[in-house]
Order: sequence, then C-alpha cells, then structure tokens
Amino acid sequence: MTTTVLITGANKGIGFQTARLLGARGMTVLLGARDEQRGRQAEHRLREGGADARFVQLDVTDPGSIAAAAGWVKAEYGRLDVLVNNAGIVRADGGGLPSQTTLATIREVYDTNVFGVVAVTSALLPLLRAAPAARIVNVSSEVGSIASMTDPDSPLWPIASVPYPSSKAALNMVTAMYAKELRDTPIKVNAANPGYCATDFNANSGFRTAEQGAEVCVHLATLPADGPSGLLWGHLWRSDDTESYGVLPW
Repeated sequence: MTTTVLITGANKGIGFQTARLLGARGMTVLLGARDEQRGRQAEHRLREGGADARFVQLDVTDPGSIAAAAGWVKAEYGRLDVLVNNAGIVRADGGGLPSQTTLATIREVYDTNVFGVVAVTSALLPLLRAAPAARIVNVSSEVGSIASMTDPDSPLWPIASVPYPSSKAALNMVTAMYAKELRDTPIKVNAANPGYCATDFNANSGFRTAEQGAEVCVHLATLPADGPSGLLWGHLWRSDDTESYGVLPW
C-alpha cells in the first residue's frame, strides 16, 4: 500500500519543498492549501517532476474545510502515514514590540499556528492511528524556545515580539502533549525547527533555503521505530556559521 503524507500550507516555501522531497522518496503527497489555483499549480509542478501528488483544499482555520479534507483522505486512502502541520503565518503591529501588539493580531496568529494544528491533528488522528507507524511533524521555530529567546548570549536575544514567538512556544507544548498521549503507540510526534529560511515570511531574507528547512521535516517524517518523540529538533545556530542539527531546548 502507498505511503501517504498530508502537508498543510504545501503550495509554497518549506511546505512545497517538503512535499517535493517526500514525493521523491515515493510517497503519495497530499498538498493541503487554501487557494485552489495555487494548490493545483503546486500539484502540477510536482507531477511534472514525477511525484504522485494531489491537491486537497484545506483551510486550517475552517472546521468545515478540515472535516471535508479528513473525509476525503479516509475515502481515498483509508489511513494517513504522515501529517506535516506546516501552515503558519506571521503578523506584527507597529514596531512589533509586545507593548504595541493588539489582541486581534495575537488571535489571528494563534488561529493558524496553534488552534489550526490542534484541529487538523485531532481530525486526522483516527487515520494516523490506522497506519502501522504514523509520524506527526509540527513545523515550529527556534523563536518558540523560551530558553534560547531569553539567553543574552543567544543570536535570538534581540527579538522581542509576542504573536509569532509565543505561538510557536504554544505549538511546542501542543507537540509535547500529543506525544505524551500517544507514547504507548507507534506514532511519533515532534516539532521541527527549519532555521531561518528564505521564504515569504521574511521577504526571502533568510540565510537558509526552503529546501534546507524542508530536510528537517523530512528527517522527522521518516524516523525509524526507535526514533524520538516529543522533541524540538532541527537547525542549530552556530557562531562559525557551520551547519549543525540537534535537539533544541524548550
């Protein structure tokens, strides 16, 4: 039976590159995207490259869209082997400082980055349980690490913002709690830190490529049976700019 992976926000950036890399491994990639035209374009690009790719209309902030997507996956495949919760947004008010941030902005960011992940994961969990050994990857960020963000010696120290960093900190806890619930099952749940990648998030100013960021997701999506669960894993900052990967502190 084919190995199926559903990726939210898969029409561009890290989500698209994750789909491309997993498709190259022979997986059937289900491209979750809000915009049908962009989703279809991503599907076409992957199919041109030889991947078995299918667009799935999925807005992680819309309960009806989530239910419809889950029903479609069940009808088409009967199970889901990998879920990559990649969809995310970043917003800021004024200069981005906590004192300048509105509650409306925080709610908007949490709706996608936190509540959307919980809603999608819970809707698809029965299908993940039906797989022999499913993997759940939540795309987080180093800015969600409280230890790193509050360390004066960390490169992240200058950042002082509430919406995006706190949403990723919340996502890390969501990851840990799902991992705890599923600890006696073959399912592994981890958070991925792609690093600072050049995407629409930062006007393509990141020093890593979207493909490099996607490699972190692929690693966690293909963990062996003795792999870890309940961790934040991925790119580590190094003062000498060398590439390094490992477990990040919460």
